[in-house]
Amino acid sequence: MEQVMAHPRLGFSWEGFALEEVLLRLRAERDAYFFKTHGGTELDLLLMWQGKRLGFEFKFQDAPRVTKAMRLAMQDLRLDHLYIVSPGRHRYPLDERIEVMPLSAIEL
Repeated sequence: MEQVMAHPRLGFSWEGFALEEVLLRLRAERDAYFFKTHGGTELDLLLMWQGKRLGFEFKFQDAPRVTKAMRLAMQDLRLDHLYIVSPGRHRYPLDERIEVMPLSAIEL
């Protein structure tokens, strides 16, 4: 387990796993997109779900924070809500329309 946790690609691997889990749990694979601008702003997952624009960022961190790229994606895509999905245990708001959500709690 120590070697897995120290692997430099752990975050990318977890991101792919978590993204697939969100799509499965929300049954939203048809209207799912990746977003990236020429300037480098990106969003891991954009879902058109039940008439709303939802953004998802996947972070293998205990206490993820809002980044400039997240704020730009919120603005550019006119997101209704942005979820930062983490392997943690607690769900909590970081802003009015941005919250950290553990993968285990995905169920909108």
